Amino acid sequence: MTHAALHRENGVAMVVAMMALLLMTALGAALILTTSSESMISSNYRSSVEGLYAADAIVERAMDDLLTVGNWNMLLNGSIRSAFVDGAAAGPRTMSDGSTIDLTEVVNLASCGKRSACSASDLTGNATGDRPWAANNPVWQLYAYGLLADMSPKTIDSPFYVILMVADDPSENDGLPLQDGLVDENPGAGVLALRAEAFGPRGAHKAIEVTVSRTDTMELERGYTAQRGQDEQNRRSRRAPAQSRGGGLTMTSFDLSGGIR
Repeated sequence: MTHAALHRENGVAMVVAMMALLLMTALGAALILTTSSESMISSNYRSSVEGLYAADAIVERAMDDLLTVGNWNMLLNGSIRSAFVDGAAAGPRTMSDGSTIDLTEVVNLASCGKRSACSASDLTGNATGDRPWAANNPVWQLYAYGLLADMSPKTIDSPFYVILMVADDPSENDGLPLQDGLVDENPGAGVLALRAEAFGPRGAHKAIEVTVSRTDTMELERGYTAQRGQDEQNRRSRRAPAQSRGGGLTMTSFDLSGGIR
């Protein structure tokens, strides 16, 4: 091979062009990945917020029916349900994206943390974790359930399925979770615990718990008003003092696989 042949630069331009093309391809792929991730994050956040408001909506809807129930023991033992139901209070329901939820499993998970049927010791024999009240642990009863869109077909366009359960307020100390306490003899008398859950596409799941109590105006007062305007809080406080010892609105964490954490 001659000295001139060793120093020829034929083909260098092609190598440089290929390297530049490879770099641009990598940059383009990174941009597409970033855009896709941002879209997914935005979609998940939107579903999270929508799920929270869906759970809140079923609470407001159920309160209308609770006003018509004179004996809350009928609620605590599961004898009475809301007018907002979509069939039997058990079994699977199919979501808009084709996934399913089982109403029986949802109630069991809320009551004892298991998908299978809860035993008596599961319900009231434990005083650990998020159920520290032992014999006064809430025993949740399914009260209202259905597609959120069916609540108001002309105004609500949402894929979420909502469920509301009722239970005795755990601040009671009578050891009778299926009965309301006697007035003036129990701190939880006349107070109900409500648990609302909303299920949406791609495993979206939100849950909130509130307390409600009757007021001296024969209305119901929610156990939290943090998300309401101060003007409404002032108006309600002037009208009738709430009997409930409520807490703040709780937002649970959520991911693509679903479930509450």
